[in-house]
Amino acid sequence: MISKPFSTILQLSSRMVYSESNFSHTRFFWRRLFSFTRRHVRERSDHCWFLAHVCYQLPVLPLDRPVPKHVLSRRGAISFSSSSSLFGAPDPRQLSQRRGAISYDSSDQTALYIRMLGDVRVRSQVGFEPERRSSHPYLCIDFRNLHTRLGSKSEAAVDLAPERRVRRLLSLQRYLHSSRLLRGAAPHLPLPILDEDYTGQARCMLEKVGNWNFDIFLFDRLTNGNSLITLTFHLLDQYGLVELFRLDVVRLWRFLVLVQEDYHPHNPYHNAVHAADVTQAMYCYLREPALSKSLTSYDILLGLLAAATHDLDHPGVNQPFLIKTDHYLASLYKNTSVLENHHWKSAVGLLRETGLFAHLPAEDGLSLERDLGSLILATDISRQNDYLSRFRLHLDQSNLCLSNASHRHFVLQMALKCADICNPCRPWELSKQWSDKVTEEFFQQGDIEKKHKLEVSPLCDRAKNTVGNIQIGFMTYVAEPLFAEWSRFSDTRLSQTMLGHMGLNKASWGSREQNLSPDPPLPPPPPPPPLAQTSPKTNLREGEYPDTS
Repeated sequence: MISKPFSTILQLSSRMVYSESNFSHTRFFWRRLFSFTRRHVRERSDHCWFLAHVCYQLPVLPLDRPVPKHVLSRRGAISFSSSSSLFGAPDPRQLSQRRGAISYDSSDQTALYIRMLGDVRVRSQVGFEPERRSSHPYLCIDFRNLHTRLGSKSEAAVDLAPERRVRRLLSLQRYLHSSRLLRGAAPHLPLPILDEDYTGQARCMLEKVGNWNFDIFLFDRLTNGNSLITLTFHLLDQYGLVELFRLDVVRLWRFLVLVQEDYHPHNPYHNAVHAADVTQAMYCYLREPALSKSLTSYDILLGLLAAATHDLDHPGVNQPFLIKTDHYLASLYKNTSVLENHHWKSAVGLLRETGLFAHLPAEDGLSLERDLGSLILATDISRQNDYLSRFRLHLDQSNLCLSNASHRHFVLQMALKCADICNPCRPWELSKQWSDKVTEEFFQQGDIEKKHKLEVSPLCDRAKNTVGNIQIGFMTYVAEPLFAEWSRFSDTRLSQTMLGHMGLNKASWGSREQNLSPDPPLPPPPPPPPLAQTSPKTNLREGEYPDTS
């Protein structure tokens, strides 16, 4: 049955005749339809999903995105072409209240620059550095199309692609969706709309979300690719955090939608499914007795948000790649935790764009952003030994006091680190899928480096490495030391299960490597029997062999 607002919309649209002669009536129709829809949809929370399609907001880039000087000079100004008045474009009166600069040119659909400067204090702390002209030629390649262009197009097609389509300012995934809306094209649905059978199965899976064998791949299929949105919203609601922190449901849902959209779906590993998997693992750790008895609601909220956004807008390449290609992010963050800083600033940008915590005091909001960044920065794998040594020292001295806020925050950092690299601790059916995905992402980076005549990064050469030896090395030197200390802190059934799975997975990869290894070389032939007597022709004594050199 169709509700009253939607039936009215259908009636309005059925009366409309599209022709050039009634252009004024067309404009009046759209204005009336937009006003009517916005009024009724905002009154009815059960139709908030329709609001997302009708009142689609233009994307806002993270805080670390450089903006051309001619855009920044027009701070607060808005310039739209006639095509921006299409149905679904944002209300200019609302956009004029946002501290930022927007420039849109109908002649170039990619010339869309949006800047949310936010709080002036944060802007002065972050700083904006201009792009350097001496950047490596690789920077002309769009991160969103790295893998698809290499795999689906020929070299000639890639070289003939127009350079004007590639803009590093627009590396967010929302650009794709917004450009389709501005052109009037229908949004592309990668999967068919789900029926009640699928959504019912997804709800049944959520009832066992605390199970370590939770199949995030199946859950992602059942939710039509919306595993991160559905899972995070469910966990926040299950803990009662929505009511406790007085979060607006529409703003929360929009925040989660934008978070999922900003994960690059073409990345084999660092995508929204990985973020959902880390969030589910984080939930399992939060339920451990050592943490559940001590963590506050604020700690739980912070841990879940950090897990959901810890790899936000990941480009699919690692930090050394960004540094050696002279990427602007590496310059902006001084070659230190480049990706982690970018993930953090991207999350802060979405929090401010959606106004999720706008109702909180300003100081509390800034404190939450700082704590969120502290958790995300802890996932930097290059600082693994620093955190592990500190964690081991606390355990040796038995001085972890979870009534202390700083100690609780440190334990949250360690929990997020464990959740981020917990794939070797999953059952073999899940762990193998993750191993194949992360290795494929490594190899694709190596292919890009070879194509652009760069030094191939370690573990990224598919001709010299295999999935098995990469995983065995990762388990031996990274995962096992971390989870051994975590089991000392939380010696529970879950910790023992994780260590058991890791041992079995390591043995499985070892046996596979032995089966895939080439046959060992044949032993050298045995030497000829020694001579029984001296040969007068060669003057060789017993046991000597002629010199054939």
